[in-house]
Amino acid sequence: MTSALPRILLALAALPLLTACENNATAYSIDGSQHALILVREQRWLWDSSVEQAVVASRLPDCQRKVTIHPGPTVMEEMQVYEAGDRLWALHQGNRWYLAGTDRCLVQDWDNAGGEPPGPLVGRFQLRDGAPVFTREATPAAQ
Repeated sequence: MTSALPRILLALAALPLLTACENNATAYSIDGSQHALILVREQRWLWDSSVEQAVVASRLPDCQRKVTIHPGPTVMEEMQVYEAGDRLWALHQGNRWYLAGTDRCLVQDWDNAGGEPPGPLVGRFQLRDGAPVFTREATPAAQ
């Protein structure tokens, strides 16, 4: 009975190493809490060199959908959000572009050959004090 105790203690000590290192989400609220784009990041294992990412497009009560996008680095890479039309946004992270629509809550890769944003910058998902946040772009004061 006592010979099993060291194995149990070793297993308990190793448990934190097997759990997730990151499990975060942050939202761009479009029209209140019922209409949003949410960036979700999850690193399942300590030894993973990338983080699984997803974008949730939500316009409740009509639709909500979580779509897996390309993995990101363990240190969060900023994602810019651009207005691209009626209930449509362009998301830019590194060399990848995505289109996210909240009309039917869809997200897809976008081959933006020109690399130019389709509209004004709304804000960005970024790290602040070690946690992901959405920061709105400052709007110029009316003149």
